[in-house]
Amino acid sequence: MDYDVGCDGDGMLTYVTAKFVGDTGAYASVGMKVMERCAGHATGGYHVPNVNIESLSVYTNNIPNGAMRGFGVNQATFGIESCIDELCDEGGFDRWQFRYDNALVKGSTTATGQVLGDGVGMRATLDAVKEKFRNEKIAGIACGVKNTGIGNGMPEYSEVTVSIDLDGKIIVRHGWTEMGQGVNTMAVQALCHETGINPSLVEVMVDTTAGLVTGMTTASRATSLMCSAIIDASIRLKSDIEEYGLEELKGRKYVGKWGIDWTTNLNVRESEQITHYSYSYATQVVTLDDDGHIKKIIAAHDAGKIFNPTLFEGQIEGSIHMGLGYAISEDLPMSGGRPDSTKLRKCGILRAKEMPEMEVIGIEVPDPNGPYGGKGVGEIGLVPTAAAVANALYQYDGIRRKSLPMKMNGKRRR
Repeated sequence: MDYDVGCDGDGMLTYVTAKFVGDTGAYASVGMKVMERCAGHATGGYHVPNVNIESLSVYTNNIPNGAMRGFGVNQATFGIESCIDELCDEGGFDRWQFRYDNALVKGSTTATGQVLGDGVGMRATLDAVKEKFRNEKIAGIACGVKNTGIGNGMPEYSEVTVSIDLDGKIIVRHGWTEMGQGVNTMAVQALCHETGINPSLVEVMVDTTAGLVTGMTTASRATSLMCSAIIDASIRLKSDIEEYGLEELKGRKYVGKWGIDWTTNLNVRESEQITHYSYSYATQVVTLDDDGHIKKIIAAHDAGKIFNPTLFEGQIEGSIHMGLGYAISEDLPMSGGRPDSTKLRKCGILRAKEMPEMEVIGIEVPDPNGPYGGKGVGEIGLVPTAAAVANALYQYDGIRRKSLPMKMNGKRRR
């Protein structure tokens, strides 16, 4: 990454130029899509009036490099947030206030030129950590934004069926992958909320034989799209329950559909750019003790609507673990196109006992395109983490880290 970021004397951002080069390895995999996200999020959680971004995915003799949680946005955020802190240092600006003044709001534009509408929660996440950040002696702060949905002109749909079996069991079928994000739980909650059905009667099945249009698993959109499809199916189901009663509906099947087909294709220059139908927002604070060790991570995340607090906190805590490892310990060195080691324990994944205290703060700024106002949660969790760690370490020893994983052995500056 090569970043150039500027502001005026009042601390308002004026321009960002950036060039990204991504190593996709010997095969393309999703390397281009990763670099799309890198470019589209190059200005982070901020409104910048002048932007020039170049993003390249290149073949090398290394092993194929695909996506990780965050999909290229982690890298861009590490770059832009490091530059923001440098601007604050050089211009004498307050680090929290600078971010708040430049933060995305309704009417702001992203790096792609998309004008944001309702549901922008960037400032709400900053408000949530303001006093906690300012009360700490050594702390780093970073903001992040992450798209929900694939976007860039690709249609996205979800279909579900809700069947009432002859034994009275209600079966919800969908085609999404349950990868630990709790999408099946979300299905039960949405259906029962809409219809009043007892959750003990509901069974959720991932059915790949049912021909239910879903698409790829990526982009933190399973809950968003699936719940909207369930809401659609529930309209007719609820009406029939009220008219006939659930017992009389045995053997019936209800189909629900919901989708987005109005994002802007990358190859089409239109007057209005709609890169993604939804975004989620976050601010994280990393605090250090007097010896430079990470003491605590505070994560304020705007989910639009928190359907299930336990699953929400679990997603963020798991993301922070992954983001912290990405920041300070995880690595996959290669020589001659081959990994130096193929042992998992050599990758530097942090163990549970090595994790600092985590505080998760839930923010709800509803998105008009999300079910009940919901936004994606799965990927935004680690988007600001590495940047917040880097900015905390700089406050400790005055050394600006520009590569990952970061070394943490600097001496505290006086």
